[in-house]
Amino acid sequence: MSTPDTLDPDIMRVGHLLADAARHETLAHFRTAALSADNKLAQGFDPVTIADRAAERAMLDILARERPDDAVLGEEYGAVAGTSGLTWVLDPIDGTRGFMSGTPTWGVLIALSDSTGPFFGIIDQPYIRERFIGGPGLATVTGPSGTHTLKTRAPRDLSEAIVFTTFPEVGTGIEGAAFAQVAQRAQLTRYGMDCYAYALVAAGQVDLVIEAGLQAYDVQAPIAVIQAAGGIVTDWQGGPAHQGGRIIAAANAEIHAQALAILGACPE
Repeated sequence: MSTPDTLDPDIMRVGHLLADAARHETLAHFRTAALSADNKLAQGFDPVTIADRAAERAMLDILARERPDDAVLGEEYGAVAGTSGLTWVLDPIDGTRGFMSGTPTWGVLIALSDSTGPFFGIIDQPYIRERFIGGPGLATVTGPSGTHTLKTRAPRDLSEAIVFTTFPEVGTGIEGAAFAQVAQRAQLTRYGMDCYAYALVAAGQVDLVIEAGLQAYDVQAPIAVIQAAGGIVTDWQGGPAHQGGRIIAAANAEIHAQALAILGACPE
């Protein structure tokens, strides 16, 4: 079993099985001419592809076989009840717009949480073949250049920080204006990286990711990975973020405090 300092080896084993299966299913459709998407919204655009559904279905089948007592929350197929007190939280493709566009910045998100939130997470980028893992006593990335320890960036002033968000508008007009205040003070602001931006926080490349309007399956894996690497993830009020909403993912407590001082004043 997992303790505050160690991870149950079976959790790691199953996590890799899930990520491997999702990698196989997503790559079968990535950058193919036949790929199309359905829109989940009556107004606006929230795409889902055959790859999203196939990857989540493959992961669900593995969990039903390997961890039948655990609950599941997935983006495409919803919730499955469990009795163990643990919940696997799955986003088969975080960044479906990027997936459709052929960019390698989407990813597979896998988290395991208990009543307090996520304690194990995987951010997998199948095309680049990078797998970021975070859990008790564990923070690593494995990719083409080998396996390396994840460690977030050292403290620095916001004026020297690199800040990411996925959509330029961030969320509502009010939320976008609050983000703009942070961006105007930062050294560099970049857009459109989806979950890969959170992986870069854990890898020590980025200081802040700031977003709004997220779901639990968007954030639980990044929370586990970033926290294991030494960072901090909260909502814009400094509270727990694992249910989604407004998110600040920060490399350290100091840069988090600077962002929070601005974003915390944003009305709900």
